[in-house]
Amino acid sequence: MSYQLTIEPLGATIEVEEGQSVLDAALRQGIYIPHACGHGLCGTCKVQVCDGEVDHGHANPFALMDVERDEGKTLACCATLQCDATIEADIEDEPDAQVIPVRDFAATVRRIVDLTPTIKALHLALDKPIGFQAGQYVQLEIPGLGQSRAFSIANAPADVERSGEIELNVRIVQGGQGTGYLHRQLKVGDRLRLAGPYGRFFVRASAARPMVFMAGGSGLSSPRSMILDLLDGGCTLPITLVYGQRTRDELYYHAEFRALAARHANFHYVPALSNEPEGSDWDGARGFVHEAAKAHFGGTFAGHQAYLCGPPPMVEACIATLMQGRLFERDIFTEKFLSAADAQGARSPLFQRL
Repeated sequence: MSYQLTIEPLGATIEVEEGQSVLDAALRQGIYIPHACGHGLCGTCKVQVCDGEVDHGHANPFALMDVERDEGKTLACCATLQCDATIEADIEDEPDAQVIPVRDFAATVRRIVDLTPTIKALHLALDKPIGFQAGQYVQLEIPGLGQSRAFSIANAPADVERSGEIELNVRIVQGGQGTGYLHRQLKVGDRLRLAGPYGRFFVRASAARPMVFMAGGSGLSSPRSMILDLLDGGCTLPITLVYGQRTRDELYYHAEFRALAARHANFHYVPALSNEPEGSDWDGARGFVHEAAKAHFGGTFAGHQAYLCGPPPMVEACIATLMQGRLFERDIFTEKFLSAADAQGARSPLFQRL
């Protein structure tokens, strides 16, 4: 059984299967509704139900308050239709977005590479080609858990097209069942299932502005894909990557980025270590990502576009530094997928894009 859903202001009508969330149905038709956590916790995907009835599902009462339910609002990531319905969503026109419907894929593990003591690269061969914009992510099903985890695609679209493989960088989370399985039990030859692409984290090329990428931890995946895509495509605008880790043994793809900086005059690589002992032979920046970026740019970021990906505290510190350096919300972009834990500390809805 299925229902008809009309999405305003687009005026588009799609089919929604019984039990399927409004968000999933829209994404699989190539219609992007803003969202973040996917767990009913952050409220990013809030929409207005104009006609029809929905089941609110497991929406958190703080993300969707009783008064909002009474006003006809719901969370698209949790809501399922009870009949034909019409909703109104906050859909922005994004000229650089490609329309790529979410699809399901089967994958075979081709290689597992230890990048650092805590991060592994999974190279997965897909059963059919995947279209995506550099910076987007997939939802990977964890065998035996009945759950999926979000991982950004770390290689560029052209590389995926050539090899038929996507690369996912997975940092092990202490006590995490999903990352624990992927680190300790997954083997070459295993079969996995995933869905994608998801997300609105991609280069706004039409702006034609110098770009600064700020990344920390395993948050390097998206910026790596985006930077490789830009350089492969012949971009001549200034591109700067400021990448932070605690120690040298956690700094991965370091040699690759140094080689790229040597080959491309417009690409600058600024690695930073926050826990490097004084007096060591490390000749790069010391401190946190936002501190290294501030020093590199002399505290002024006006005229740039910034793309941030990493742990929430790093992203918060970078946003503050960028805004203090005269870069405003419209030119700062962050990765939107959140874990259930991250969603508990989601930013105020007053920040429409951050």
